Amino acid sequence: MDAAVALLDERGERGLTFRLLAKQLNTGPGALYWHVTNKDELVTLAADQVLGRAFAAAPRLEKGAIAGLRALAIAVFDVLDRHPWAASHVTAPATLPNALRLLDRIGTLVARTGLPAERQFAVTTAISYYITGVSAQIIAPRITVGATTSRDAYLTQTAERWEKLDPADYPFLTRTTTDLRDHDDRDQYTTGLDLLLDGLNTATDPRPPA
Repeated sequence: MDAAVALLDERGERGLTFRLLAKQLNTGPGALYWHVTNKDELVTLAADQVLGRAFAAAPRLEKGAIAGLRALAIAVFDVLDRHPWAASHVTAPATLPNALRLLDRIGTLVARTGLPAERQFAVTTAISYYITGVSAQIIAPRITVGATTSRDAYLTQTAERWEKLDPADYPFLTRTTTDLRDHDDRDQYTTGLDLLLDGLNTATDPRPPA
């Protein structure tokens, strides 16, 4: 899997072949089929391998639950940001080892917030879907865009299209074109994450607002 990840980082999904991977491993392509059925399975397993690397930077369970959830979510985004081909292959519901570990770690931290047991599954999966789904929505398009133009150029072109919209029909979009051009993807991700975790914090804190 490490060899597959390295080739995917270097060549992307299109550039990864069983023949090339076998050469890298000094074996024959046929030997690889003892372990994986096809290229799609290989890429999915490699993406799960990448996801596992997020745990090296993840918080220990004895840290505060909300802080732990935030650090874990950011660790996942950052590792997928370094391996953008993997982002769209981390799917829910979790079935592979590291995806299962991620979901369980999220659930363990959610349980430590004191949220009622009957709400823990819904909240855990909502946070999991945000982490994996929003990461994919932000990161994965860069691969397609990057094949034809840079991110900055793409955002500039999109902003120019927004500027041509009728402000009577699109009052928000037409006044936020500068924000579209200049926004930071990681900041966009953490903004939504903080809103989600603030809501969880409020739901588990019985004290009335000051």
